[in-house]
Amino acid sequence: MARPKGKHAWTATVGEKGQIVIPKQAREIFGIAMGDTLLLLGDEERGLYIPPKGAFDELFNTVIGNGEEAQ
Repeated sequence: MARPKGKHAWTATVGEKGQIVIPKQAREIFGIAMGDTLLLLGDEERGLYIPPKGAFDELFNTVIGNGEEAQ
């Protein structure tokens, strides 16, 4: 069965310190590099979600604002 375009699946093993390694192909596709900060969201019924890189900055700016006072 062919996978749908743009859809991917990988596995990762959780180490003794609770860390996982993001597979190289996934890091390349999504532009994830050493030192990047990723946002992880969890739902006990639906599981974990890792939004696209940069989503943390967007969320922070939405919640905290960009330094401009509301008018």
